[in-house]
Amino acid sequence: MPNTVPNRKVICDVLMRHAATDKDVVVLCSDSRGSASLTPFFERYPEQSVEVGIAEQDLVGIAAGLAACGKKPYAASPASFLTTRSYEQAKVDCAYSDTNVKLIGISGGVSYGALGMSHHSTQDIAAMSAIPNMRVYLPSDRFQTARLFDALLEDEHPAYIRVGRNPVEDVYAEDSCPFQMDRATVVREGTDVLLVACGEMVRPAVVAADLLAADGVSATVLDMYCVKPLDREAIITYARDAKVVVSVEEHAPFGGLGSMVAQVVGEECPRPCVTMALPDAPVITGTSWEVFAQYNLDAHGIATRARELLVKGG
Repeated sequence: MPNTVPNRKVICDVLMRHAATDKDVVVLCSDSRGSASLTPFFERYPEQSVEVGIAEQDLVGIAAGLAACGKKPYAASPASFLTTRSYEQAKVDCAYSDTNVKLIGISGGVSYGALGMSHHSTQDIAAMSAIPNMRVYLPSDRFQTARLFDALLEDEHPAYIRVGRNPVEDVYAEDSCPFQMDRATVVREGTDVLLVACGEMVRPAVVAADLLAADGVSATVLDMYCVKPLDREAIITYARDAKVVVSVEEHAPFGGLGSMVAQVVGEECPRPCVTMALPDAPVITGTSWEVFAQYNLDAHGIATRARELLVKGG
Protein backbone atom coordinates (compact mmCIF):
# COMPACT_ATOMS: atom_id res chain seq x y z
CA MET A 1 0.00 0.00 0.00
CA PRO A 2 1.18 3.58 -0.63
CA ASN A 3 2.81 5.30 2.31
CA THR A 4 0.54 7.77 4.11
CA VAL A 5 3.01 8.99 6.75
CA PRO A 6 4.85 12.25 5.93
CA ASN A 7 8.42 12.70 7.13
CA ARG A 8 7.35 15.60 9.35
CA LYS A 9 5.17 13.26 11.42
CA VAL A 10 8.09 10.86 11.80
CA ILE A 11 10.17 13.74 13.17
CA CYS A 12 7.51 14.42 15.80
CA ASP A 13 7.38 10.74 16.76
CA VAL A 14 11.15 10.53 17.20
CA LEU A 15 11.34 13.76 19.21
CA MET A 16 8.48 12.64 21.47
CA ARG A 17 10.19 9.32 22.11
CA HIS A 18 13.43 11.02 23.13
CA ALA A 19 11.71 13.79 25.10
CA ALA A 20 10.14 11.19 27.38
CA THR A 21 13.54 10.48 28.93
CA ASP A 22 15.54 13.57 27.97
CA LYS A 23 14.05 16.77 29.36
CA ASP A 24 16.61 18.88 27.52
CA VAL A 25 14.87 18.18 24.20
CA VAL A 26 12.92 21.32 23.31
CA VAL A 27 10.77 22.02 20.24
CA LEU A 28 10.20 25.54 18.93
CA CYS A 29 7.76 26.63 16.24
CA SER A 30 6.88 29.87 14.47
CA ASP A 31 3.10 29.51 14.32
CA SER A 32 3.76 26.27 12.45
CA ARG A 33 3.15 23.42 14.88
CA GLY A 34 0.24 22.16 12.78
CA SER A 35 2.12 22.39 9.50
CA ALA A 36 5.09 20.66 11.11
CA SER A 37 2.90 17.88 12.62
CA LEU A 38 4.32 18.89 16.01
CA THR A 39 1.02 19.56 17.77
CA PRO A 40 1.19 16.20 19.62
CA PHE A 41 4.59 17.19 21.03
CA PHE A 42 3.26 20.53 22.27
CA GLU A 43 0.27 18.81 23.88
CA ARG A 44 2.28 16.08 25.63
CA TYR A 45 5.31 18.17 26.59
CA PRO A 46 4.16 21.78 27.04
CA GLU A 47 7.09 22.50 29.36
CA GLN A 48 9.46 21.49 26.55
CA SER A 49 7.71 23.54 23.86
CA VAL A 50 8.11 27.14 22.75
CA GLU A 51 5.77 28.98 20.37
CA VAL A 52 7.25 32.26 19.11
CA GLY A 53 4.60 33.19 16.55
CA ILE A 54 5.43 34.38 13.06
CA ALA A 55 8.93 35.55 13.96
CA GLU A 56 11.55 33.34 12.34
CA GLN A 57 14.50 35.44 13.47
CA ASP A 58 13.35 35.14 17.07
CA LEU A 59 12.77 31.41 16.54
CA VAL A 60 16.41 30.78 15.67
CA GLY A 61 17.82 33.27 18.17
CA ILE A 62 15.82 31.79 21.06
CA ALA A 63 16.82 28.28 19.98
CA ALA A 64 20.48 29.32 20.05
CA GLY A 65 20.03 30.80 23.52
CA LEU A 66 18.47 27.58 24.78
CA ALA A 67 21.34 25.58 23.28
CA ALA A 68 23.83 27.83 25.06
CA CYS A 69 22.08 26.87 28.31
CA GLY A 70 22.49 23.16 27.62
CA LYS A 71 19.15 22.43 25.98
CA LYS A 72 18.70 20.51 22.71
CA PRO A 73 16.44 22.75 20.61
CA TYR A 74 14.67 21.68 17.42
CA ALA A 75 13.29 24.71 15.60
CA ALA A 76 10.70 24.04 12.90
CA SER A 77 9.35 26.50 10.35
CA PRO A 78 8.48 26.48 6.64
CA ALA A 79 11.77 26.07 4.78
CA SER A 80 11.02 29.06 2.55
CA PHE A 81 10.97 31.38 5.57
CA LEU A 82 13.43 29.65 7.88
CA THR A 83 16.27 29.86 5.36
CA THR A 84 15.66 33.44 4.26
CA ARG A 85 14.20 35.52 7.08
CA SER A 86 16.51 34.06 9.72
CA TYR A 87 19.60 33.53 7.60
CA GLU A 88 21.81 35.80 9.69
CA GLN A 89 20.74 34.08 12.91
CA ALA A 90 21.46 30.68 11.36
CA LYS A 91 24.90 31.91 10.29
CA VAL A 92 25.95 33.74 13.44
CA ASP A 93 23.91 32.39 16.37
CA CYS A 94 24.03 28.75 15.25
CA ALA A 95 26.92 28.00 12.91
CA TYR A 96 29.53 30.58 13.93
CA SER A 97 28.79 30.00 17.61
CA ASP A 98 28.62 26.21 17.08
CA THR A 99 25.44 25.92 19.11
CA ASN A 100 23.47 22.68 19.23
CA VAL A 101 20.50 23.91 17.17
CA LYS A 102 18.72 21.71 14.66
CA LEU A 103 16.80 23.78 12.12
CA ILE A 104 13.92 21.87 10.52
CA GLY A 105 12.73 23.28 7.21
CA ILE A 106 9.24 21.88 6.68
CA SER A 107 7.29 21.87 3.40
CA GLY A 108 10.57 22.22 1.53
CA GLY A 109 11.11 22.56 -2.19
CA VAL A 110 7.81 23.02 -4.02
CA SER A 111 5.64 21.36 -1.37
CA TYR A 112 3.52 24.51 -1.23
CA GLY A 113 3.04 24.19 -4.98
CA ALA A 114 -0.21 26.11 -5.26
CA LEU A 115 1.13 29.05 -3.23
CA GLY A 116 3.88 29.86 -5.70
CA MET A 117 7.38 31.27 -5.43
CA SER A 118 6.84 33.11 -2.15
CA HIS A 119 6.42 29.75 -0.41
CA HIS A 120 8.88 27.67 -2.41
CA SER A 121 12.33 26.92 -1.00
CA THR A 122 14.41 26.18 -4.05
CA GLN A 123 17.51 28.04 -2.86
CA ASP A 124 17.91 26.54 0.59
CA ILE A 125 20.48 23.85 -0.22
CA ALA A 126 22.80 26.44 -1.72
CA ALA A 127 22.18 29.03 1.00
CA MET A 128 22.57 26.77 4.00
CA SER A 129 25.48 24.80 2.54
CA ALA A 130 27.37 28.05 2.05
CA ILE A 131 27.45 28.66 5.81
CA PRO A 132 30.63 27.27 7.41
CA ASN A 133 29.90 24.71 10.13
CA MET A 134 26.29 24.19 9.00
CA ARG A 135 25.37 20.66 7.96
CA VAL A 136 22.56 20.07 5.45
CA TYR A 137 20.40 16.94 5.27
CA LEU A 138 17.53 15.91 3.00
CA PRO A 139 16.21 12.49 4.07
CA SER A 140 14.51 10.49 1.33
CA ASP A 141 11.77 8.64 3.18
CA ARG A 142 10.18 8.07 6.59
CA PHE A 143 12.57 5.32 7.67
CA GLN A 144 15.69 7.29 6.82
CA THR A 145 14.18 10.35 8.52
CA ALA A 146 13.83 8.38 11.75
CA ARG A 147 17.39 7.07 11.56
CA LEU A 148 18.73 10.56 10.85
CA PHE A 149 16.96 12.19 13.80
CA ASP A 150 18.02 9.44 16.15
CA ALA A 151 21.61 10.24 15.10
CA LEU A 152 21.17 14.01 15.33
CA LEU A 153 19.89 13.69 18.88
CA GLU A 154 23.25 12.22 19.81
CA ASP A 155 25.45 15.10 18.60
CA GLU A 156 25.93 18.70 19.66
CA HIS A 157 26.44 20.65 16.44
CA PRO A 158 24.13 22.74 14.24
CA ALA A 159 22.30 21.29 11.26
CA TYR A 160 19.60 22.16 8.74
CA ILE A 161 17.17 19.42 7.75
CA ARG A 162 14.70 19.84 4.91
CA VAL A 163 11.59 17.66 4.56
CA GLY A 164 8.59 17.91 2.28
CA ARG A 165 4.96 18.37 3.22
CA ASN A 166 3.36 15.26 1.77
CA PRO A 167 3.99 11.53 2.27
CA VAL A 168 6.55 10.08 -0.13
CA GLU A 169 6.86 6.54 -1.35
CA ASP A 170 9.22 4.38 0.66
CA VAL A 171 12.76 3.90 -0.57
CA TYR A 172 13.64 1.54 2.27
CA ALA A 173 11.83 -0.81 4.64
CA GLU A 174 11.51 -0.43 8.39
CA ASP A 175 13.71 -3.47 9.00
CA SER A 176 16.05 -2.72 6.10
CA CYS A 177 17.18 0.88 6.12
CA PRO A 178 20.96 1.05 5.85
CA PHE A 179 22.23 4.23 7.45
CA GLN A 180 25.60 5.69 8.27
CA MET A 181 25.87 9.27 9.42
CA ASP A 182 27.29 11.54 6.72
CA ARG A 183 27.70 8.67 4.24
CA ALA A 184 25.61 8.27 1.11
CA THR A 185 23.48 5.14 0.85
CA VAL A 186 23.91 2.96 -2.23
CA VAL A 187 20.37 1.99 -3.27
CA ARG A 188 21.29 0.39 -6.61
CA GLU A 189 24.64 -0.60 -8.12
CA GLY A 190 25.49 -0.43 -11.82
CA THR A 191 28.19 0.43 -14.32
CA ASP A 192 26.70 2.61 -17.06
CA VAL A 193 25.07 5.54 -15.23
CA LEU A 194 25.53 7.10 -11.80
CA LEU A 195 22.36 8.76 -10.48
CA VAL A 196 22.94 10.97 -7.43
CA ALA A 197 19.78 12.23 -5.75
CA CYS A 198 18.60 13.70 -2.47
CA GLY A 199 15.31 14.12 -0.63
CA GLU A 200 12.16 13.43 -2.58
CA MET A 201 14.12 12.86 -5.77
CA VAL A 202 15.62 9.58 -4.55
CA ARG A 203 12.48 7.52 -5.15
CA PRO A 204 12.05 8.63 -8.79
CA ALA A 205 15.78 8.04 -9.32
CA VAL A 206 15.35 4.45 -8.11
CA VAL A 207 12.39 3.90 -10.42
CA ALA A 208 14.38 5.47 -13.26
CA ALA A 209 17.15 2.93 -12.60
CA ASP A 210 14.56 0.16 -12.95
CA LEU A 211 13.34 1.64 -16.25
CA LEU A 212 16.92 1.81 -17.51
CA ALA A 213 17.55 -1.77 -16.44
CA ALA A 214 14.62 -2.88 -18.60
CA ASP A 215 16.52 -1.36 -21.55
CA GLY A 216 19.76 -3.08 -20.61
CA VAL A 217 21.30 0.02 -19.00
CA SER A 218 22.93 -0.52 -15.61
CA ALA A 219 22.61 2.35 -13.11
CA THR A 220 23.93 3.09 -9.64
CA VAL A 221 21.69 5.18 -7.40
CA LEU A 222 23.30 7.13 -4.56
CA ASP A 223 20.98 8.53 -1.91
CA MET A 224 22.96 11.64 -0.97
CA TYR A 225 20.81 12.58 2.02
CA CYS A 226 23.94 14.20 3.49
CA VAL A 227 24.34 17.09 1.06
CA LYS A 228 26.80 18.67 3.48
CA PRO A 229 29.11 17.12 4.44
CA LEU A 230 29.03 15.67 0.94
CA ASP A 231 30.20 12.07 0.64
CA ARG A 232 32.91 12.77 -1.93
CA GLU A 233 34.36 9.29 -1.58
CA ALA A 234 31.12 7.64 -2.69
CA ILE A 235 30.78 9.96 -5.68
CA ILE A 236 34.35 9.31 -6.81
CA THR A 237 34.08 5.55 -6.31
CA TYR A 238 30.92 5.13 -8.36
CA ALA A 239 31.59 7.86 -10.93
CA ARG A 240 34.86 6.15 -11.90
CA ASP A 241 32.89 3.02 -12.76
CA ALA A 242 30.19 4.88 -14.71
CA LYS A 243 30.13 6.31 -18.22
CA VAL A 244 27.96 9.31 -17.27
CA VAL A 245 26.77 11.04 -14.10
CA VAL A 246 23.32 12.57 -13.50
CA SER A 247 22.37 14.44 -10.33
CA VAL A 248 18.72 15.07 -9.45
CA GLU A 249 17.37 17.60 -6.96
CA GLU A 250 14.29 19.62 -6.05
CA HIS A 251 16.20 22.88 -6.15
CA ALA A 252 17.32 25.71 -8.40
CA PRO A 253 20.08 24.78 -10.88
CA PHE A 254 22.75 26.80 -9.07
CA GLY A 255 24.71 25.98 -5.93
CA GLY A 256 22.87 22.83 -4.92
CA LEU A 257 23.64 19.12 -5.03
CA GLY A 258 24.30 19.20 -8.77
CA SER A 259 26.93 21.89 -8.48
CA MET A 260 28.69 19.95 -5.72
CA VAL A 261 28.60 16.66 -7.63
CA ALA A 262 29.88 18.31 -10.82
CA GLN A 263 32.74 19.89 -8.89
CA VAL A 264 33.83 16.53 -7.46
CA VAL A 265 33.49 14.70 -10.78
CA GLY A 266 35.33 17.45 -12.64
CA GLU A 267 38.20 17.44 -10.17
CA GLU A 268 38.58 13.71 -9.61
CA CYS A 269 37.21 11.69 -12.53
CA PRO A 270 36.06 13.84 -15.47
CA ARG A 271 33.23 12.43 -17.58
CA PRO A 272 29.86 13.68 -18.90
CA CYS A 273 27.90 15.07 -15.96
CA VAL A 274 24.54 16.88 -15.93
CA THR A 275 22.36 18.45 -13.26
CA MET A 276 18.60 17.84 -13.32
CA ALA A 277 16.90 20.53 -11.27
CA LEU A 278 14.10 23.06 -11.32
CA PRO A 279 14.49 25.98 -13.76
CA ASP A 280 15.96 29.36 -12.95
CA ALA A 281 12.46 30.84 -13.02
CA PRO A 282 9.22 30.77 -11.04
CA VAL A 283 7.85 27.26 -11.49
CA ILE A 284 4.34 26.34 -12.57
CA THR A 285 1.50 26.12 -10.08
CA GLY A 286 0.51 22.60 -9.14
CA THR A 287 1.13 19.68 -6.84
CA SER A 288 4.69 18.57 -6.22
CA TRP A 289 4.38 15.69 -8.66
CA GLU A 290 2.78 17.88 -11.31
CA VAL A 291 5.75 20.24 -10.97
CA PHE A 292 8.23 17.37 -11.12
CA ALA A 293 6.61 15.94 -14.25
CA GLN A 294 6.60 19.36 -15.94
CA TYR A 295 10.37 19.69 -15.51
CA ASN A 296 11.23 16.02 -16.15
CA LEU A 297 12.07 15.36 -12.50
CA ASP A 298 10.07 12.14 -12.53
CA ALA A 299 11.30 8.61 -13.22
CA HIS A 300 10.56 8.81 -16.93
CA GLY A 301 12.31 12.16 -17.32
CA ILE A 302 15.37 11.01 -15.38
CA ALA A 303 15.68 7.79 -17.38
CA THR A 304 15.27 9.68 -20.66
CA ARG A 305 17.97 12.20 -19.74
CA ALA A 306 20.36 9.41 -18.75
CA ARG A 307 19.81 7.62 -22.07
CA GLU A 308 20.41 10.84 -23.98
CA LEU A 309 23.63 11.49 -22.13
CA LEU A 310 24.86 7.96 -22.77
CA VAL A 311 24.22 8.31 -26.48
CA LYS A 312 25.88 11.70 -26.61
CA GLY A 313 28.88 11.17 -24.40
CA GLY A 314 28.99 7.68 -23.01
